[in-house]
Order: sequence, then C-alpha cells, then structure tokens
Amino acid sequence: MTDLRDVTLRDGLQLTGKPLPTARKVAVIRELLAAGVPSIEIGSMARPDLVPPLADTLDVIRLLEPGELARCWVWVATPRHVERAGEAGAVNFQYCLSASDAHNRANLGRSTEDSLAAMPRAASAAAAAGGRIQLCIATSFTCPFDGAVPEDRVLAIARDPRAQGAGDIVLCDTLGQAVPAQVTSLVARVAAETPPRRIVYHGHDTWGLGVANTLAAIAAGASEVDGALGGLGGCPFAPGASGNASTEDLLFAVRPPWLTPSSFARIVRLSGDLLDELGEPNRSRAAQGARTSATAFPWAIGERLSPGGGRPARG
Repeated sequence: MTDLRDVTLRDGLQLTGKPLPTARKVAVIRELLAAGVPSIEIGSMARPDLVPPLADTLDVIRLLEPGELARCWVWVATPRHVERAGEAGAVNFQYCLSASDAHNRANLGRSTEDSLAAMPRAASAAAAAGGRIQLCIATSFTCPFDGAVPEDRVLAIARDPRAQGAGDIVLCDTLGQAVPAQVTSLVARVAAETPPRRIVYHGHDTWGLGVANTLAAIAAGASEVDGALGGLGGCPFAPGASGNASTEDLLFAVRPPWLTPSSFARIVRLSGDLLDELGEPNRSRAAQGARTSATAFPWAIGERLSPGGGRPARG
C-alpha cells in the first residue's frame, strides 16, 4: 500500500513571502492528522536567516503531543540538527543531502561526501532520541548547476555503508524535470540494487508531471509519496524549482484506503483557506475539480473558488 506524507509546512513554506504564525502551523498539523493524513513534514532545522518561514520549527515541535509527533517529520542536515530537534521532542528525522555536489554546496555549504560522512552520527543521535531517520537524496534526477544526475550516482549513495542507519530512502525530483520513464527506472533500480528499505518519492510539478511521475514511482515500488497543499513549495537554493506535486491531486489519483469524499473535502477546504491566508495561488487541479457544479459526483464539494484562487465562495 502506498500512502502520502504532506510536506506543506516544510517544503511548501520555503518560498512563501508571508510567514505563517506558529499557532496556525500547529492548527494545520492537527487538521491534517484529523482528516486522516498519515504523516506530515512539519519544519526544518535549516538556519533561520536562510529560511525565515521555518525559523519557529522547534516551537512547533514543542507544542505538539507525543502521539502527534509520532506522525511528524523534521528536515535535518547535520547530527546537531537531530540532537536539537530530538531535545524538543521530535522522533522522525529526514536527513537530507544532494546527489549533486554543486547543489549540496549551495544548499548545505559542504560537499555531498561530507554530508554522507556525518550520517552515522546523525543516525546515532536519532536512535538516542528514541526515533528513526531516513536518507533524503535531493537532486536525484537533475541539478540546477550540473544538469542530469546519473542513476549510478544515486545508487552509490543509497548503497553506501554509512547510510545503513536509514530506514527509508527518499528520492527527490527537486526541480520537477524528470519524466515517468526516468522515475520508473530509478525507483526500480533502488528497490532491486540497494539494501531493502522503504522508498519514498518526492516530486515537484514544474513541468506538469508531478502526478504522472508519482504514479510511476508507486508502480515501480515506492510505498510513500510526498505532496503539498495546493502545489505550494520550492527550494530557495535550486533555481528553477517550483511547487510540489499537489496533495489534493495525489490523494484524488491514489485514493488511499483512509480517504473518503468527506475527508477529501476537508483537506480541500483547509488548503483553500491556508493558501488564501498566505496570498498564494492554488495550483491543484483536483481542488478546482472538486468545486464542480456536477454535484452528483461524490468527490464534488459544491463550492467554487474565489477569484483569488484560495478560499472558496459559496454558490
């Protein structure tokens, strides 16, 4: 079974110009969990001056209950990140590095080798916090500085003994430039040629293939996929990156067992309200489709989007 992780509150907020208050972040987390979303990425330990919208991540962690934190992930890039987030109560850590050395230096200020060398200490810190860690490989397909990334480069990282502590491998189409055949090939090779682990696919919709690529990843063996409400998001250190694959679009396409028309409507409304607050466009085609006047369709919610594209208007 493949399921979804919502990354709105980390990847989704990285490029927003308007900050989201801490209390509102916590409310969004609880609304998503109540709607049935299995897991959520709630923030990042990146330097606050570099990614201001995520500067309050530790405050968000501290406001959540242990049962909630069991379903929440935090982006980390160093062992110290893991330690600080763990001290605040986090138990799920996404340790990120880039397949492309140029992007790793732009994103993290060090080489990919340096990041990989620190992973065993990060894994030990996660275990000490009573948690788990996954290895997230950004730019698994293309790099904004170096271009195409060879599959063998990604496989070498996934096979590296220093990544043994990771229970999951996250393959990221950071720029949204991959096509389904590439996604199928890489996911299938990681599944067949690296140690057995859960494979997570993280896609962007820059070239309009976010859903298609995600479905290709699922067919090739990915057991979890990432999305953001309304297709929000992008990487501030990857020129050309745009929004994530939309949570609403992925849910409508995949239909995980927990999803019902009622829970889908709840998520669509939450997304509309949140994007309206942020002043961001809603790029989800499923959210637009849900406003259809053909209300005999069980997934329709009988509302239309406001002219700004966010909060729905009754009618």
